[in-house]
Amino acid sequence: MSESSIKIENVVASTKLAEEFDLNVIESEFEGAEYNKQKFPGLVYRVSDPKAAFLVFTSGKVVCTGAKNVDDVHTVIGNMAKKLNSIGIKTVENPQITVQNIVASADLHTILNLNAIAIGLGLENIEYEPEQFPGLVYRIDEPKVVVLIFSSGKLVVTGGKSPEDCERGVEVVRQQLDNMGLL
Repeated sequence: MSESSIKIENVVASTKLAEEFDLNVIESEFEGAEYNKQKFPGLVYRVSDPKAAFLVFTSGKVVCTGAKNVDDVHTVIGNMAKKLNSIGIKTVENPQITVQNIVASADLHTILNLNAIAIGLGLENIEYEPEQFPGLVYRIDEPKVVVLIFSSGKLVVTGGKSPEDCERGVEVVRQQLDNMGLL
């Protein structure tokens, strides 16, 4: 069995940093912040080290997206809280950060026959319409993730709440393909 390691492409997490935010104040103080209430109800703010983007809402809720690992999410949210404090906006002391979704990729390093996989996995957990989309969509119950399987052997795992969920999703796919003799 070849060793596959996932590569995390994106971590989406949410938290509540305050009871409410005045997004016009934040937009005026944070260089590069974008807020256009007619287009989108939140303020968009991008940071570069580590790289991530924030959606900040008047409710005090913040969504962080684009981070490459869970530690970076905690770092950038902590930095965001400090930056808000520096312009006189009080934030929650130790905000509860919830990972909503992790997107990861992996490579099985082999060409796959998606028609055979579609038949082998059974139609209840898969969607495969090659005229619509070149990948096979496989919904796994445990861990609760969706794996996109491509004929190139590349996989995209989405819906994980932890890197371990994504790793286990890849392992489930590998095990099932191996059992069907398709690896």
